[in-house]
Amino acid sequence: MNWIFWAILSACFAGLTAVLAKAGIAGVDSNLATAVRTVVVLLFAWAVACGFSRLAEITGFSKQTWLFLILSGIATGASWLCYFRALQLGEASKVAPVDKLGVVFAILFAALFLKEKLTWQHAVGGTLIVAGAIVIAWPRN
Repeated sequence: MNWIFWAILSACFAGLTAVLAKAGIAGVDSNLATAVRTVVVLLFAWAVACGFSRLAEITGFSKQTWLFLILSGIATGASWLCYFRALQLGEASKVAPVDKLGVVFAILFAALFLKEKLTWQHAVGGTLIVAGAIVIAWPRN
């Protein structure tokens, strides 16, 4: 199975996440709810890693690998805290598409920091994602 299969599966789980999270945060503090969710993610990720990975490889991680994984974890945590707060305040069907503007930021950050080449497909696709998020999030009259 190639990357597109896994990316589509990821998108399906992300969509399910929005609905389940919105139902789960009703009447509770969004930061506390995020902490509970994070513990579940932590346990699940370690269970998968223990079942399918060679754990001894962790000792071979470079300092740069550790740095970027730690920074990525901090960014993920910040994203989740903001996402849960947005879900608490807004409709899941509006919050999730705006959250997916992360795709546009990923394209821009990849070009800036990873020196990935921007193509016309990135420009058109990114523009459509922005337009879709605006259309979906636009206030109803």
